[in-house]
Amino acid sequence: MAIAAANCWFSTGCTTACSLFSTSRRATYLSGVRKLSDDQNQVSIQGKPKKSLCKFGFQNEVTTQKFQLRSRDERSFSNSDGRSDSNKAGRSQSTVFRSLSAQKKESQGILVDLKEQQVEAGNLQNASFLNAVVKVYCTHTAPDYSLPWQKQRQYTSTGSAFMIGDGKLLTNAHCVEHNTQVKVKRRGDDTKYVAKVLARGVECDIALLSVESKEFWQGAEPLHLGCLPNLQDAVTVVGYPLGGETISVSKGVVSRIEVTSYAHGSSELLGIQIDAAINPGNSGGPAFNDKGECIGVAFQVYRSDDVENIGYVIPTTVVSHFLEDYERNGKYTGFPSLGVLLQKLENPALRACLNVPTNEGVLVRKVEPTSHANDVLKEGDVIVSFDNVRVGCEGTVPFRSSERIAFRYLISQKFTGDAAELGIIRGGQFMKVQVILDTRVHLVPYHIEGDQPSYLIVAGLVFTPLSEPLIGEECEESIGLKLLTKARYSMPRFKGEQIVILSQVLANEVNIGYEDMSNEQVLKLNGTWIRNIHHLAHLVDSCKDKYLVFEFEDNFLVVLERESALAASESILKGYGIPSERSADLLDPYVDSVVQNEPIDQREFGDSPASSSEIIHDGLLWA
Repeated sequence: MAIAAANCWFSTGCTTACSLFSTSRRATYLSGVRKLSDDQNQVSIQGKPKKSLCKFGFQNEVTTQKFQLRSRDERSFSNSDGRSDSNKAGRSQSTVFRSLSAQKKESQGILVDLKEQQVEAGNLQNASFLNAVVKVYCTHTAPDYSLPWQKQRQYTSTGSAFMIGDGKLLTNAHCVEHNTQVKVKRRGDDTKYVAKVLARGVECDIALLSVESKEFWQGAEPLHLGCLPNLQDAVTVVGYPLGGETISVSKGVVSRIEVTSYAHGSSELLGIQIDAAINPGNSGGPAFNDKGECIGVAFQVYRSDDVENIGYVIPTTVVSHFLEDYERNGKYTGFPSLGVLLQKLENPALRACLNVPTNEGVLVRKVEPTSHANDVLKEGDVIVSFDNVRVGCEGTVPFRSSERIAFRYLISQKFTGDAAELGIIRGGQFMKVQVILDTRVHLVPYHIEGDQPSYLIVAGLVFTPLSEPLIGEECEESIGLKLLTKARYSMPRFKGEQIVILSQVLANEVNIGYEDMSNEQVLKLNGTWIRNIHHLAHLVDSCKDKYLVFEFEDNFLVVLERESALAASESILKGYGIPSERSADLLDPYVDSVVQNEPIDQREFGDSPASSSEIIHDGLLWA
């Protein structure tokens, strides 16, 4: 909910000319207006419009300090929930989860209803825990994925954070993404202190900050993490939302607790739905119960013409998982995945056909080739238990006394590298197997780790890996339906696989006839299948043939005379003001991620093994 420091207008739509894929995987964000010049979104660079900021990627800085604060929740649900790739399908553009982060200014917007339920602090005015809530000022400089050798113009935003002890603060990851400077200010103070980002959890939308100034911490009382609340429990959201400069307090009740779509991370974790007013700027602020304990972090709202006051809070179970992950590893490693696509077994005939004797279990439809489960599970297996917890035919497991929750909840309680015992039925026989859980590998990543995306320029041909931020910048119409289908539904066959595209061609004599090419997937170089952008750079560097022959979709060829192409590169870079022909990560020696002599399926890279039905939210899901 990082809001801009400029004014009160914010956009609620995506970029123009969006296709049917506009909400299938890419998160749509509700935002305040950034503080930047009016002409930013119309600047033309090298013949193409400069797009607005991306909402992805940033390299984390880590430490190994211990935390004094821990969740008081000692029950079995004291960790976070699972993740799924199904959360972006089948939604209309007006009914999507919207993370309240900074987004581009559009010509038309909707005025925030400042008359939403907000109450004066009243008896909370002098509550000490309010002093632990601080305002966050962040300067962002996002990468330019269309022109990957440079960055976009910086912008500023504000959000909220709170103290957790040991010199640390918690806020939302989207509040400090692509940060170049982060400052915080305490309630009632007029001094801003520089903060450092220690870790960002993209999936769970949580970031850990530190402030070295001892003056900032004088008289500070960190917040206590409380237990997961119950339905109808009172909740108070505190932060610095749009509409004023001082602290704001909103009251409501807990409406629902279930696995929820996290817009920023394109994941699904346990979430608390509340009816308290949450506005841009509340992001990263704490939510309290009636005992003054922090029960979560405000982070997103659900906007639709048909609903009102649906806000979401990251529960302390997810927060505790993030903190413990950071303490264990010295960095954030992510929430694990089982790596299987599942189907419910509600139909009795389907269960009988699979020799499942009881009304339980979920069917394994596909197994990700990059997951450890690929060595253990098979298509057609039925998972009936996870660590001795029975899995129902709807894909749910027991949760608290009289509730049930999605099966992914159990997976997300684990940490990366942990083992899980699965009870399965294979061919009518029950057996138990061990599976190692790891973070999921995406063929087309939602976020880019590091400061800049990878790129390679060969004789003016600009190659880069396909990513969701790039799709967001280019707009889906320019990407094309076939490439979008691969981006949405394909799975990597090995770790490190990427869809490499020709982003654009920088016109020059050496590439005459190819100038109009853009956003085309390159499949082969001189007959060798391209595995990723680093592999392509290696093939170009090691080529001794007279010609460089690039093969694209539909047997389209681009042929360059190798020596002439390499000789022209320097003048092309100088003419377009580009500092280097490749990104820094491609300067390292190439290490093959595929075992030598291991046969590789020679179908086209990026073929679509999945259908659109596999991302339907209500029935088929990734665990």
